[in-house]
Amino acid sequence: MPESAAFVAFLRGINVGGNKIVKMEDLRKAFESMGFGNVKTLLASGNVIFEAPQAPASAIAKRIEEKLEKTFGFSIGVIVRTKEDLRRLSDAQPFKGIKVTPETRLYVTFLSEKPKSGLKIPYKSPDGNFTILRATDTEVCSVLTISPDSRTVDLMGILEKEFGKKVTTRNWNTVTKLTAS
Repeated sequence: MPESAAFVAFLRGINVGGNKIVKMEDLRKAFESMGFGNVKTLLASGNVIFEAPQAPASAIAKRIEEKLEKTFGFSIGVIVRTKEDLRRLSDAQPFKGIKVTPETRLYVTFLSEKPKSGLKIPYKSPDGNFTILRATDTEVCSVLTISPDSRTVDLMGILEKEFGKKVTTRNWNTVTKLTAS
């Protein structure tokens, strides 16, 4: 029997603006029905911690996507990372040196495929409110300063344009909570 590993699944676009509503209890049960162990959800934005036999994250994500579509009746994009991947990201301290104020938002965008972006990193938006600090084949770390003329949805538009639509973004606080869970 293959060795087990701890994973985190990031679901894209559920429980946002009243669309694709998924109760966390139903989500947990769907994961358990796939044979995953120690299933826990964090927040209603679709973060699931679970244990599964070692396998490529992309294969696990595909299996989860198929199960969720059968269970909930609509397509839900899923990106899977090992908890070890999240620990390495956390240990890299991608936001070290950033002065955090009440207007500062630190984000990690998880990518499902290698990006084709031509942006020069670090990238700073013309208005100076948005910075991409780091971009790898698996994630993008960015900082948004909230102001009357900058919104999170604008940030998501830039990220999707440069890194594709098969991405999902989480606040750094959420990522650190998942790492610690």
